[in-house]
Amino acid sequence: MIGTGQRMRFQKTVATLALAAFLLTAATPSFAVSKEIIQLQTQVQALTDQIQRLQQSIDERMGVMRSLVEQSTDNVNKLSNSLAAVQKTLQQQNLDTHTKLDQTSGQIQTLNDSIDEIRARLDKISKQLSDMASAQQSMMVQQATTQQPAQQPSQPQAPPPDVLYNNALRDYNAGRYDLAIQQFQQYVQYYANTDLAGNAQFYIADIEYRQGNYDAAVKDYNKVLEQFPSGNKAASAQLRKGYALLELGQREAGIRELNSLIQRFPRSIEATQARDRLRKLGVTPTRRK
Repeated sequence: MIGTGQRMRFQKTVATLALAAFLLTAATPSFAVSKEIIQLQTQVQALTDQIQRLQQSIDERMGVMRSLVEQSTDNVNKLSNSLAAVQKTLQQQNLDTHTKLDQTSGQIQTLNDSIDEIRARLDKISKQLSDMASAQQSMMVQQATTQQPAQQPSQPQAPPPDVLYNNALRDYNAGRYDLAIQQFQQYVQYYANTDLAGNAQFYIADIEYRQGNYDAAVKDYNKVLEQFPSGNKAASAQLRKGYALLELGQREAGIRELNSLIQRFPRSIEATQARDRLRKLGVTPTRRK
């Protein structure tokens, strides 16, 4: 490409040659024009044509460059819009993922509650069978003896375990926490050796957490982890304990508890929630050893 400076030099050369041709023409008679003058005029004309062609070429190339710049600008704008759309899509997907995770956690909690109810019903059936066996044995004893032993005054008894647990769980789901916690405490007191005792202890701690009594919640979550370490509420208890410690301002202890949960139950929903909470705190979750 020929620039403006180069074009000016050509124009200056043409002007010089034209001036020289004019002087020679003026100094020489018209009838004695030499071959040199004719050649000079020819060269001047050729240079003039060359300058015109160069000017045309420059204009064409400038037009091409202008078109390329416009196309590049359009491509950059399209790319910027595409990147903005992708970023918006990723943000929406991230929000949808968190929403689905919360929904899945709630569904799993409901499923666990349903399993608890099934177990309670099985306990009821087992108790009925036991009562039937006891009644049959009592009848056999009565038939074998002629005298009835003096009846002892009856002691107040707690409701059957399935009735007590189901009532407590119903009140818990309905938000009647004061009534529910009393019934769960009775269940732990009278039926500490049943499969649902760990669940009842968890709900006691969870009610305290929901009511903002984080100190008591931490103590009762510890009971779940210590007395029922293999129960189905162990992971949930450790997650909630970590949350309670964070609410109490015990950041290091809360982070340590959440990392411990990830190590113990790496594939659980609670571990996923613990990782998300740690990232929100600006902490990298500990990898499984």
